[in-house]
Amino acid sequence: MTSRTQILTAARRLIDQSGWEKLTIRRLAAEIGIGATTLYHHVRDKEDLLFLLIHEYADQIPIPELPSEPRDRMIAAATAIHDALAAWPWAAEVLTTDGFISRLSNSALQLVEAIVGGAVDHGCTPEQAVHIFRSIWYYTVGEILVRAHSSGQRTDDERAADLDAFIEGLDSARLPHLSALGRRWPALAAQDTYPLALSAFVDGLLAQATSATPRTPSR
Repeated sequence: MTSRTQILTAARRLIDQSGWEKLTIRRLAAEIGIGATTLYHHVRDKEDLLFLLIHEYADQIPIPELPSEPRDRMIAAATAIHDALAAWPWAAEVLTTDGFISRLSNSALQLVEAIVGGAVDHGCTPEQAVHIFRSIWYYTVGEILVRAHSSGQRTDDERAADLDAFIEGLDSARLPHLSALGRRWPALAAQDTYPLALSAFVDGLLAQATSATPRTPSR
């Protein structure tokens, strides 16, 4: 008998070894020692398998105690999403597909609810709240994927050579600020600015949304 736990454990092992892109139902079946047809009795396809993995992972992540203040609640929930996906960046890649939210488990949806509900409680319309969540989601996933794709892609020597070529090619007359930054750019770009930028981003989104929301005159 092949259990779901056995399947997901083997899938995680293959992803850790070769990346999620190279995971196939046939390769997973061979890893477990069963036929692909047998495995299809447990999972519909590769996408189904990946979401089963994400569900299991999300269920293991403790939901943080969220603040009562709507704006702070949104930031705390977005940070929890960021930190969870940063540990599993391949999951962020899978979740870039359209309609991903309908495939999430209740554990993951609690954080989505916190962001959308926080926006509504702050004074946004439900439509604005969805747009705000989408903007925060795009920023969060983009930040994770850029860092994941940048990490380990090139050796230190290759990065140094690229930096030398970059600096030598700068026209200080046309690009004075980039020229002044020069060799400081990699260290500055590597700094974790997500928390600070998220706060500013959320504040800006909420201010923009609520300023456009008609308010009932007070009596």
